[in-house]
Amino acid sequence: MSSNVPKETQISEPSERSEAERVQRRGLIIELLIVLGLSLGKSGIYSIANLVDKMTRAPLGSQTTSLNNSLNQRQYFDLTYQLLDIFFTLVPVMLVLYLLFRIPGCNPFDRLGFNMKKPLLDLGWGAGLFLAMGIGTLGVYALGRLLGLTTIIVPAALDDYWWTVPVLIFSAIRHGILEEVIVVGYLFERLARLGWGKWQIILMSAVLRGSYHLYQGIGPFVGNVAMGMIFGYVYSKKGRVMPLVIAHAFLDIAGFVGYALLGSAIGLGT
Repeated sequence: MSSNVPKETQISEPSERSEAERVQRRGLIIELLIVLGLSLGKSGIYSIANLVDKMTRAPLGSQTTSLNNSLNQRQYFDLTYQLLDIFFTLVPVMLVLYLLFRIPGCNPFDRLGFNMKKPLLDLGWGAGLFLAMGIGTLGVYALGRLLGLTTIIVPAALDDYWWTVPVLIFSAIRHGILEEVIVVGYLFERLARLGWGKWQIILMSAVLRGSYHLYQGIGPFVGNVAMGMIFGYVYSKKGRVMPLVIAHAFLDIAGFVGYALLGSAIGLGT
């Protein structure tokens, strides 16, 4: 018995599905490039340019990189600009959560494990990663300085105001949320949909993390790639970015606030 479905329809259905898949894949790639172009991908490109600039000026070991710089000479305008900078840096995170929210039935906070549903577990893993990464970071920095591959890093170059420490804490939390939600959670989700394997995604995430630290020198690039491999592996097993956010925030709080309070007294940054 012959089929009642026209031959043209039988032939076109697989073709239509294939075309729809190509369109969806192309859309995901464009989305990914836009998000990275608005956030840490852009930072990576600028960081590479900044590294080349530094390397063509003088040896890296003789140069200084300062973080959390003052943005205005007047105290309350400086505070205003600092808070605005923190807020607008987090807008790409809002965009990523919105893009995932548009997926039918998707709760982006649950999808990325960016919530408070497992506070003790997240805190425990975050604290453990903080201790492990903190020791490693100090070792990589010391080795980089010894080999002349890392600039002198000044983690906090703000003036001494009543709001300095709170702003440094907010800045640290900002970095933790921005990097872990986008470079781990979002990147893993999108690259997996594009058919990438686990270790391909982990490596890509780690290299991207290292790229936007190149302005500090070769040492921080290597250290952050290693950190990215560990964070990526933990995320692939746990499926939650919250422990990574906590660990990252702890690392930056220790570096920023510790330097602001004790750096000059104990001769850090030299």
